[in-house]
Amino acid sequence: MKYRQLTKEQFESLHSEFSQFLASQSIDVKEWTQIKKEKLSIAEDQMNVFSDIVWDDVLSKTNYAEHFSKTSVNLFKCDDNEIYRVAIKVNWDINLLEQKGFEWLMKNPMDNSVDIFKGSKPYNFERNLEIFDLIEKGSSISKGEIFEYFNTIIS
Repeated sequence: MKYRQLTKEQFESLHSEFSQFLASQSIDVKEWTQIKKEKLSIAEDQMNVFSDIVWDDVLSKTNYAEHFSKTSVNLFKCDDNEIYRVAIKVNWDINLLEQKGFEWLMKNPMDNSVDIFKGSKPYNFERNLEIFDLIEKGSSISKGEIFEYFNTIIS
């Protein structure tokens, strides 16, 4: 397995897509019910293959990711061959996870208590695997507005 199996909730939300996937494997509802009961390893294999397909599709379309903590933000732009990072650290007692703290940062990006760093690197591994690793470590896929805002400020 390339990534990880989708959660039960993710499978439920992708019920019709999973049904289409099983149909493409010539597995109907009756047969799937039987496989789940009698051939658990085959059922797991089918779920793993579907999970990898979904993850690959989502990650291939991902251009930005972000990770917030109480006093720092890591923003990522994921190009085809390189990943760009804007790291922001606020050096006073603020909570960027709360609306008030986030709004303060957006209004005061050049405050003396704010350190902003910028960098880039080529991917060490396959692009999608590196983005998946960011997600597994707590990053969220984003539209990139915050990355582009800070990238413009420091350019």
